[in-house]
Amino acid sequence: MRRLHRWSLGALAALCLAPTAAQAWQPTKTVELVVPAGVGGGADQMARVIQGIIQKHGLMAQPLVVVNRPGGAGAQGFLEMKGAAGDPHKILISLSNVFTTPLATGAPFRWDELTPVAMLALDEFILWVNAKASYSDVAGFVAALKAAPPGAEFKMGGTGSKQEDQIITAAIEQKTGGRFIYVPYKGGGDVATQLVKGQITASVNNPIEAVTQWRAGEVRPLCVFDDERLPYKEPVVGQTSWADIATCKEAGLDIEYLMLRGIFGPPRLTADQVGYYVELFRRVRETPEWKEFMQRGAFNTSALTGNDYKTWLSKAADSHRSLMETAGFIVR
Repeated sequence: MRRLHRWSLGALAALCLAPTAAQAWQPTKTVELVVPAGVGGGADQMARVIQGIIQKHGLMAQPLVVVNRPGGAGAQGFLEMKGAAGDPHKILISLSNVFTTPLATGAPFRWDELTPVAMLALDEFILWVNAKASYSDVAGFVAALKAAPPGAEFKMGGTGSKQEDQIITAAIEQKTGGRFIYVPYKGGGDVATQLVKGQITASVNNPIEAVTQWRAGEVRPLCVFDDERLPYKEPVVGQTSWADIATCKEAGLDIEYLMLRGIFGPPRLTADQVGYYVELFRRVRETPEWKEFMQRGAFNTSALTGNDYKTWLSKAADSHRSLMETAGFIVR
């Protein structure tokens, strides 16, 4: 997936946080923000940042509450949204499991049965190893991976099975000819902990899920799975910033993968209802708290709405199907 155009902060108009005087539609009761993942993961963290921003700046007259629906790799949340057709008081924050879960589990759901509202950002993946590893770059990692004898395969830890982390793991195997034992965990926090303990050899965690261990000198980033380096130049560890981490491609591992952080509504929302949420999340993205969160989590700040968002989703769905077919992850 190619990098999308980044929003230019200087080109955006100044934000007025007061509610628009004449909204065509507004919520009349509490809005549920459904998270198809567990508490503490990346999607949950983003949902709770959004909740706090909306409350702090008074962006909604009605409350917004976060509801976690992690069952079935997120299928519980997706099916709940599918069954809430026409209900504008229920929205969903999704990651790329909106594409992968139906393919991997056979859940009776497709992403295009929901109403796309807005891409908020794209999340990065980084190849992490224990700081005590004998290699400090991708070349050394790949050499050790390929040299591992049968029965001593590297263990790759990731969140869930047949989801984003394991898709990237399969892609590394295909590119290098090496083999991993993939170990699934409930969330990225667990993955980072097990990497520090030496229970796994590597992980492909999101930046925000391993930055604490990086700062503590317990893990080491080898490369980022994007087509260009991260733009964040503030030091994170010593004088090293996110921008100092090489892309995997420039490090010799030609793999790119970005994960969706987007908003959907249930089927059959009206244009006015979609427009309300598009404007709400535009305001959220303009707050200093959101910008700080984007930098802290080293996100790709691409944002889309309308037909551009739908086009991106369609292409991403095709890409995930191709990746999962190659890896043998699709339920028939």
